[in-house]
Amino acid sequence: MRVAQTKAAEQFVGPATLASLTHHPVVDDLWEMSEEGQIPHVHLADWSDLALVVPASADVIAKMAAGLADDAVTSALLATQAPRLVVPAMNSHMWQNPATQRNVTQLLADGVHFLEPADGMLAEGYTGMGRMPEVSTIIAWVAEFLTTGNALAGKRLVVTAGGTREPLDPVRFIGNRSSGKMGIAIAKAAANQGAQVELIVGSVSVDLPNDAGITVRQVETTEELLAAVDQAFEGADALVMAAAVADFRMEAVSDQKIKKDAHGELILKLVKTPDILKTMGQKKGHRLVVGFAAETTALVENGMAELKKKNADLIVANDVTKVGSGFGADTNQVTILAADQAPQTWPKLSKAAVAKRLVALIGQRLGGKTNGGTRSSHS
Repeated sequence: MRVAQTKAAEQFVGPATLASLTHHPVVDDLWEMSEEGQIPHVHLADWSDLALVVPASADVIAKMAAGLADDAVTSALLATQAPRLVVPAMNSHMWQNPATQRNVTQLLADGVHFLEPADGMLAEGYTGMGRMPEVSTIIAWVAEFLTTGNALAGKRLVVTAGGTREPLDPVRFIGNRSSGKMGIAIAKAAANQGAQVELIVGSVSVDLPNDAGITVRQVETTEELLAAVDQAFEGADALVMAAAVADFRMEAVSDQKIKKDAHGELILKLVKTPDILKTMGQKKGHRLVVGFAAETTALVENGMAELKKKNADLIVANDVTKVGSGFGADTNQVTILAADQAPQTWPKLSKAAVAKRLVALIGQRLGGKTNGGTRSSHS
């Protein structure tokens, strides 16, 4: 192990202490040359099998995202070809600031791995998400990364996408505006992290994936979706219910087309469909269940109510009335809800970026059970 240190970090722990622990000089000067004539930060970058940034301030995260290299630490991080693992620690408002979240999203897209800060008492005297996780948690996360490489290697995920259709007659149906983009993006992101994914789709407006690691199964009605999810969930580690499921169906489906001229007024008698998320939440056991909540008002309040009622581990809530956050859009702005942490609102991102971040959270949640993560949340 070798250490590069910023001048700000030296205000907390002196380089002599770290040098004595690692038995190597600390690299803290961008312009210093070694006795062998090497440039220390470049030599360190080439030598590393893994780069761990801990604790990572908002400043160093911003510099990494922008590709700045104005000190030994950021220069080494820019030069290294080794995996980069980042453990942020800062004030909760700094962590939740949209600028910081944009930088994290950019680094995730660049292949950087994150362990999210812990929720607890901060140096400022109040609680919030920003504490550095316990050292034991960091060590376990790094060890898991070194042994698996992929956050979801060996895991089986069931992902649902698209909308269900409930027939009125052989021609018409009750449906919704879901495109399937979000669920399909999640399936792809999970497969990219080594998971075996069973993607169960209803009606979608985009091409179905042909990716290695993804098995696609198509359904139409809520009852068909329930049967498919129930079967797939038996051998799964996690379920992500991103499909838009109809809440009602016809009590009796007409076996012939309903003629317009035969009815002055058409009254449809509807009955509730099964609540798939609630059903799976009740039988999940050790498995992880993630639900989606498309809301138009009281986003957090309604989402938290869904979390509790459905016995889910995470709810991904979004306000579908916002521009760029509804059905069919290529972007989304979501709030992540969990019983053991404060709500986290992410900036508006592409659905692919939302999927990548969500899959990383799923990896860490599974890590709390058996595995690790790429953007890992600490609870």
